[in-house]
Amino acid sequence: MARQYPAGVPAEIDTDQFASLKDVLAASCARFADLPAYNSMGAALTFRQLDDASRAFAAWLQKVARLQRGDRVALMMPNLLQYPVALFGVLRAGMVVVNVNPLYTPREVEHQLSDAGVTSIVVLENFAHTLAQVIGSTPVRTIITTQVGDLLPPLRRLLTNAVVKHVKKMVPPWRLAGAVDFNRVLTVGRALVFDEVTLTREDLAFLQYTGGTTGVAKGAILTHGNMVANVLQVAAWMSPNLNDGEEILVIPLPLYHVFALTGALSFFSKGAQAVLIANPRDLPVFLKVLRQSRFTAIIGVNTLFRALLDAPGFADVDLRHLKLAVAGGMAVQKVVAHRWKQRAGVPLVEGYGLTESAPVAIANPVTIQEWSGEIGVPLPSTDAAILDDDGGPLPLGQVGEICLRGPQVMKGYWNRPEETANVFTAGGWLRTGDMGVIDERGSIRITDRKKDMIVVSGFKVFPNEIEDVLTMHPGVLEAAAIGVPDERSGEVVKVVVLPKDLALTEGELLAHCKQHLTGYKMPRIVEFRSEPLPKTNIGKILRRELRDGCTATPAASAPVAPG
Repeated sequence: MARQYPAGVPAEIDTDQFASLKDVLAASCARFADLPAYNSMGAALTFRQLDDASRAFAAWLQKVARLQRGDRVALMMPNLLQYPVALFGVLRAGMVVVNVNPLYTPREVEHQLSDAGVTSIVVLENFAHTLAQVIGSTPVRTIITTQVGDLLPPLRRLLTNAVVKHVKKMVPPWRLAGAVDFNRVLTVGRALVFDEVTLTREDLAFLQYTGGTTGVAKGAILTHGNMVANVLQVAAWMSPNLNDGEEILVIPLPLYHVFALTGALSFFSKGAQAVLIANPRDLPVFLKVLRQSRFTAIIGVNTLFRALLDAPGFADVDLRHLKLAVAGGMAVQKVVAHRWKQRAGVPLVEGYGLTESAPVAIANPVTIQEWSGEIGVPLPSTDAAILDDDGGPLPLGQVGEICLRGPQVMKGYWNRPEETANVFTAGGWLRTGDMGVIDERGSIRITDRKKDMIVVSGFKVFPNEIEDVLTMHPGVLEAAAIGVPDERSGEVVKVVVLPKDLALTEGELLAHCKQHLTGYKMPRIVEFRSEPLPKTNIGKILRRELRDGCTATPAASAPVAPG
């Protein structure tokens, strides 16, 4: 498969370059010290400033919060400068990052914090009210709150925070006893001595939550070795198109999503400036940032690229400097790929992976001239195989489950040995849950999903969770959740419900769901039935039978963006 690699991309990577992400940080900050590392709302943070701020953050965690190596720290915020400061502060202190979607409902937040055993959290004030509702039911004892403008220059910080809170009224009332201000943490931390921590590849870096290939959300154990390997793999894969210290990457996907996280770290290792987009759904602001940036790369999902193409203001964006547009998280639609190439002059380069592989495992070469409709070939040091249900290899051209092996593959699921055993074959291959085929060139194409997972704008939605929420409603007797095609988001959630209470309305049901599910998991189509749902002989609802009867969603279905 390496014969498919562009010139200069190695078949294997040298994982001995760095023992940990802490070493990646140190190397980049030393090499690119005075270059901008991150940019948010027009304010830049250089590599040197990031190094200083993250060291202060780490020192505070050690000396004031008295956290120990291996303790879990949650980050619950969108793409702001505070995110990389906290991220690297936690990692360099030898602690473990648990990314939390800030748009989660209280139920979802409580599950994740409790399951991971999180003892500390950094939360944007806009979402502190959600945390406040469940904080007493979690192991969290240290709370750091931050405001949108905290790392902007002083006058802009005061103005931005005042507008967000008092004009736009984007901060619901909250009360969290003992919460400490983010900037106060940095001020105190700068006066403290940071105790250096020696980390190895085996040290845990992230508990990155996912539904896995089936079931309830669980933490994928990603070590420093896993993450460093994938950073180096992706950086090597991009090397034909990119120059160290010269690139500007736009990141509209949330950094709490593993695709954006690893993509950003890979660019970081090459001295690129990352332009953070806090809210890509605010297209006027997003487009303004694009018009002001001479960006050379952008990462996104199909939904986002389509939204840009449909936005009238995108015609005014200067794309002359763009070298690379990477799409992942969900399948790229042919019409979007065609329109993007026409408008941008560069193709969408599609990649494939999953949280359990940190995440990138397979990708198209960055030198392609046209979108292929395939997911590509395995990255350096990565093996991919098409296996049967028993874990045996299938011949070229035959459809089976796509399975992976490589240094980026997780160690397992946090506190779930049985599920860990189920997701790996006896030969150590990670089962992806996706069906596919490999051709004679070594290129891989996805044909179907083995499981019932729904993918909305690149985010995994698992039917079990939706159905659990639906059946919590006293008016519901039976319920099933399925994914149906949607032009904007790839798929949306449709629910099929047998009501116990015939007076139950769609509005009532959706209001109930909104209390327990974040936006992208919300049902967009509700179908009530008067007969029991189809089942197997042991009483399991046949989701596939329900799904086979659905070919398209109504035109009125709401667009869903990552979140």
